[in-house]
Amino acid sequence: MRSDVRMLGGLLGQILRESGEDGLFEDVERLRLATIQAFDEETSEAFDRAAAIAESFSIARADQVARAFTCYFHLVNLAEEHQRVRVLRERAGQPGREDAADTVASAYARLKTEVGDDEARRRLEELRFHPVFTAHPTEARRRAVSSSIRRLSELLTQHDAASTGGAEAQRAQRRMLEEIGTLWRTAPLRAQKPSPTDEVRTVMGVFDETLFTTVPHVYRRIDDALRGDESGASAPVVPAFVRVGSWVGGDRDGNPFVTASVTREAAQIASDHVLRGLERALDRIGRTLTLDAEDTPPSAAVLALWEAFAEAEPSIASDLAARSPGEPHRRVLLAFARRVAATRTRTDGAYGGPEELLDDLRTVQRSLVEAGANRHAFGGVQHLIWQVESYGFHLTELEVRQHSQVHAKALAELESGEPVSTQTEEVLEVFRAIADIQREHGPRAAGRYVVSFTQAASDLAAVHRLARHALGDDVPVLDVVPLFETFADLQAAPGILAEVVAFPEFRARMAETGNRLEVMLGYSDSSKDVGPVAANLALYEAQEKIAQWARESGIALTLFHGRGGALGRGGGPANSAILAQPPHSVDGRFKLTEQGEVIFARYGEPAIAMRHIDQVAAATLLASSPTVEERTSSAAARYAEVAAVMDVASRERFFSLVKADGFAPWFATVTPMEEIGLLALGSRPARRGLSVESLEDLRAIPWVFAWTQARINLAGWFGLGTALQAVGDEELLAEAYREWPLLRTMIDNVAMSLAKTDERIARQYLALGDRDDLAALVLDELSLTREWVIRLTGGERLLENKPILQRAVQLRTPYVDALSLLQLRALRALRSSAAESPEGSGADEEQRRLLLLSVSGVAAGLQNTG
Repeated sequence: MRSDVRMLGGLLGQILRESGEDGLFEDVERLRLATIQAFDEETSEAFDRAAAIAESFSIARADQVARAFTCYFHLVNLAEEHQRVRVLRERAGQPGREDAADTVASAYARLKTEVGDDEARRRLEELRFHPVFTAHPTEARRRAVSSSIRRLSELLTQHDAASTGGAEAQRAQRRMLEEIGTLWRTAPLRAQKPSPTDEVRTVMGVFDETLFTTVPHVYRRIDDALRGDESGASAPVVPAFVRVGSWVGGDRDGNPFVTASVTREAAQIASDHVLRGLERALDRIGRTLTLDAEDTPPSAAVLALWEAFAEAEPSIASDLAARSPGEPHRRVLLAFARRVAATRTRTDGAYGGPEELLDDLRTVQRSLVEAGANRHAFGGVQHLIWQVESYGFHLTELEVRQHSQVHAKALAELESGEPVSTQTEEVLEVFRAIADIQREHGPRAAGRYVVSFTQAASDLAAVHRLARHALGDDVPVLDVVPLFETFADLQAAPGILAEVVAFPEFRARMAETGNRLEVMLGYSDSSKDVGPVAANLALYEAQEKIAQWARESGIALTLFHGRGGALGRGGGPANSAILAQPPHSVDGRFKLTEQGEVIFARYGEPAIAMRHIDQVAAATLLASSPTVEERTSSAAARYAEVAAVMDVASRERFFSLVKADGFAPWFATVTPMEEIGLLALGSRPARRGLSVESLEDLRAIPWVFAWTQARINLAGWFGLGTALQAVGDEELLAEAYREWPLLRTMIDNVAMSLAKTDERIARQYLALGDRDDLAALVLDELSLTREWVIRLTGGERLLENKPILQRAVQLRTPYVDALSLLQLRALRALRSSAAESPEGSGADEEQRRLLLLSVSGVAAGLQNTG
């Protein structure tokens, strides 16, 4: 990997020298070497020299330097991803080198020893992993930049395969130079915000390039591990356990641009993509099924399928028969492809739904088994079955989300007898859109309706009342999902749920689904509400109580985790978080939101996507094992007093900061919070109101993003040091860190968050605000938290228990510092200008552009920003 970084960095340097900008490469090198020296020496003199170089550039040169460092981070990120893929492929090719500790196969083997073969098999059959992609604006890269990086990844693979110094290696390097030149010359900032439909199409790229083909390979790899040589020769034991949801085009909470027509279009785009994918897959596998009827005779059922198709489509059937003489299984699979094409174009011969295609594929599978062609039956045909089971004809299960207050306002208008507003009419039109989507693509295509800021059972009943206003008795299938977000709402959740399941609409729907109920928990707003420590403890307690209530009530509960990529929004390694959940809160089902840069980091590359899905599914299966549940429950009971002390102390500390007079405008001054709202990241507005006088008006994403840009990362750690200090007993806390999964996960995540802070840079940002008291509060808590985390994790520095991660962060930090110094320069100029001339000037636009360029670069350097 170091070799790749050196090569890519050298190619970027060559592009900078060839750019025609005199001295650009030399200026980049001056700042690079100065920030490395400042990081290594840790002296104020070295830091001041680096800052002086950043200040010395003209605004145009500073712009170019910021872009150069951003390009460098894109290349480093590419090299790191490429190394992960390289390692995964090496391990996969060498039995015994696979990371067996966190795979579904190892989890299943462990489960069998604890609960027996039959129960382990039942749990495997009911396993479900359900990522939900959202359009929350946290991906700072343009799609054009992402596409360029993907092309570079392919070239790096070609370079790996070529002999050193050979013609192919030289050719790959020459093409990499051209692609890096494209990356350098591509405008790094979007000219305008993407529309919701643009966001839908961006997410569809992940399905087309990765998920559609990767998910069945995940199933196959697990089946291979579980069954060895028998895999592919008989029916698999691995179910199609992945379901993919989407809020893209359905989430209208605070986004006026997501309308009912957008939701309809999102469903149509997704359906078109999966049908095209199935058509190609059927055609590809069908063409390989050249099994002669003499050796592999078709069943009567397969012959009947062909005869029905030939009668309905005689000309197409004649052509297929001519191209597949004596190959009935090939012929019938190609006929299925034509029927899927007809389904997509809504022409004669279309399937009525995915169940019909599944029946047809299983008919072919049985025929092949009867003819002795087991490898064909449980090879390519099984992959097709897995794809249809996972994605249907809809691809993503589109979910609608709306704020409870919008519903309350709409109902008040409708029941007043007065003319309704445009907003209320739009609320009703959403239910009509859901009904249309279900008629067109089936109930799985849409039907979950998430109610943000659920604070009472009536907030959920309002959804059914509005559906009746829109459609009378002809309402669509609705699974209404409460979203509990604030500290108070999390505490009230069990009581609200106990009330709501008595409502007739909920009773009827649960009777249809085997008494299933879904409940969503918000990580972002709860953290912004009471601080990260109290929020984590409150989320655990809420899950524990909801799971206990569901178990006592005979309800099959699915908890839906509204997590972001950043640590202040519930981010961090998903598998360790799953294993820290309360008993019975997982029960083989894990659903979470995935967004922005996390989508592409986890699902953008096939090998990494396979590894991620396998890890999360393994943790989901293992979380309900008796030993894991016993460990988490006994630890929670043993350290309940520790949790209580930490909760109170951390909340008091957090409130002393965020509830201080003038905190909100101070926060907007010392971070680029306002400017981040100018980045064309997504269609959704960055805040709920027009000002930042109150944190309640600020969305959780810019709250986290802004602290990250200021190199403080406050949203991920503030209050933990005070909480640990309040407990005080280091021996007890060290024991809790070893034995209590919740605390261990929290402290490990904070260690990574703190490692990405930079106190010298942070001081520069905090100095922008005229509040020494608030700055001191932040820095004192930073110091205290760092001290306690190091004491509990061991060593003299952060992340010494994770040396590879520590080294990776240390190598990046000086380069991120260079971008932070450029950002600080721009931010100081903008703050000074605003004080002198509130109207702004042309110079402000140049400074603002520099700031936004640096924001994109810092996001690339730190990675988990949103």
